[in-house]
Amino acid sequence: MRKTRRTKVLGWRWRRNPLRRHSDVVEAWVVLVTWVLATAGGVTAGAVTAQGMENALTRSRAERQEVPAVLLETAPAGLRDVTTGATYSRVRAQVRWTDGDGTVRTGDASVRAGTEAGATVSVWTDGHGRLVPEPMRPAEARARGILTGSGVTAFSGLVVLAGGRLVRLRIERRASEQWGEEWARVGPQWGPRKGWHEI
Repeated sequence: MRKTRRTKVLGWRWRRNPLRRHSDVVEAWVVLVTWVLATAGGVTAGAVTAQGMENALTRSRAERQEVPAVLLETAPAGLRDVTTGATYSRVRAQVRWTDGDGTVRTGDASVRAGTEAGATVSVWTDGHGRLVPEPMRPAEARARGILTGSGVTAFSGLVVLAGGRLVRLRIERRASEQWGEEWARVGPQWGPRKGWHEI
């Protein structure tokens, strides 16, 4: 038995021909709009998200300030993660610092492992003198923004493509139903006296 070859004709839904149905034209428009929205909408959403995240991280850096502090205890050294075996380069230890109002404060901060008590270390505080984690550097903030924006771009594009696919499936199902209804009406005329379903 010889295998039949199917020939794909690009843009056939847009060309005039007697076999083209209204649903074919609607489906072509759905495909076009879906790809435009997935591309342009995804890129726009990603760019806006990346810029917003980078701005938020920059604001966070501006709201924090680096202050000197005195280490009140020797920071432990050689601590290892029990699961991975990795050695920690930074650990938590007690420090003392003076905030902008001249109030002396103490708290736990992240310091280099093995640092001796009495050493001066840098810590980060918020506008109220509380200890906060070190903010991201501008390059790190930019990289985080780009990474998040790329994820949002991909996710947005996939959501739009999935929505477009669902619409196309609905159109195809309706077209098949119409084709079945038309064949039920016209099909019996193609046989001799009996309809094809009676043979």
